[in-house]
Amino acid sequence: MTAALIVSAPRSGAGKTTVTLGLLAALRRRGVRVRAAKAGPDYIDPAFHAAATGTASVNLDSWAMRPDLLDALLAEAARDADLVVIEGAMGLFDGVPGEPGRSGAAADLAARWRLPVLLVLDVAGQSQSAAAVAGGFASHHPDVRLAGVILNQVGSERHRRLVSEAIAGRSVPVLGAIARDATLVLPERHLGLVQAQEHDDLAQRLARLADAVEQQCDVDAIQAAAAPMDGPVKPGHDSGEENTIAPPGQRIALASDAAFSFVYPHLLAAWRRTGAEIFPFSPLADAAPPDHCDVCWLPGGYPELHAGALAAAQNFRAGLARFAATRPVHGECGGYMVLGEGLVDADGTRHAMTGLLGHATSFAQRRLHLGYRAARLLAPCPIGAAGARVRGHEFHHASLVEPGGDEPLVELRDAQGTPVTESGSRRGQVSGTFFHVIAAE
Repeated sequence: MTAALIVSAPRSGAGKTTVTLGLLAALRRRGVRVRAAKAGPDYIDPAFHAAATGTASVNLDSWAMRPDLLDALLAEAARDADLVVIEGAMGLFDGVPGEPGRSGAAADLAARWRLPVLLVLDVAGQSQSAAAVAGGFASHHPDVRLAGVILNQVGSERHRRLVSEAIAGRSVPVLGAIARDATLVLPERHLGLVQAQEHDDLAQRLARLADAVEQQCDVDAIQAAAAPMDGPVKPGHDSGEENTIAPPGQRIALASDAAFSFVYPHLLAAWRRTGAEIFPFSPLADAAPPDHCDVCWLPGGYPELHAGALAAAQNFRAGLARFAATRPVHGECGGYMVLGEGLVDADGTRHAMTGLLGHATSFAQRRLHLGYRAARLLAPCPIGAAGARVRGHEFHHASLVEPGGDEPLVELRDAQGTPVTESGSRRGQVSGTFFHVIAAE
């Protein structure tokens, strides 16, 4: 029977991804059929999961996804797997206020599916105080159970002993202690880790992480602590209609390269299951959307790091304009930035973009825009019909410096129902928003 567990932490930056990747790679090395998932809205970590396991990862977001969609996605992840490892986001209980079980926190998933949590504690700069943290997390919610803790950033054998002995008094197993090691740290940039596809040495990095987990953690005990999936979701169980976004067309041209890579795996998988075909193309390689496609999707990513190359990609720009004259084109976040008139990079240099919409954005004038979004579509577009309600999130540092004169595409609210001023744009067959769609409301 397939088993599952959650890897989480008290906060961001504690080492969840490092431990998760090391554990995934170590289990795969042992011949375990392991699958991974990511709690919350994250594009980058699932690509690392896929590299570590050899199979696609999936997002599980309790705020944006209806419970039956969550069940269906977990069941699909568990199909043909021995173990499913779900990596949390931020802290274990960090979410948004609102409907119980739909906060977006990893704790929602632990409670819904009765899955044990492996808590990663960054113990740098503390010793016995870590026991208070572990004890607090162990008793905070009656439906969230700790399987044990992994100590991270351990400074010495004495440090490990002090922390472990203190936590032992809380009846929480210490299942590993990973020594402080700069070579295990994955490089980051403004939206998270440097993407998996940008690491030439990713296999070697994963091997080092697997070695660290094998040597410093009790992998057998961790695997044994996972819970059998005999609750509301069982492997292969179809728990209901997947309330995802319908495919925007039969043949979808998908921008896909280092500038356009933020696509949710569950959306692509759902589109393919309905019979849609997806045709990737690379704007950075100056490729135009394939002409036999009937819709073009420009996902988010890092166009601000490649603005000069995109501005110089004349074949891409001309081909996209020809495509948009007769067929829908939609851009999310980075894709929306490229659909505008211009993009100002971090150095303050303005680069001409496609000009299919009238706005301009700036990465030089940075401000973090972060949060869940509930949207009502004001006009039909590749996301859905006019009046459709969808959920998603916004996460970017770029600012809208010229709004342009296009019609608004969406009416947005945050997770608490407060109106959000960003409304996206639409002109003819072209549409775009800063928010990323996750699922139907």
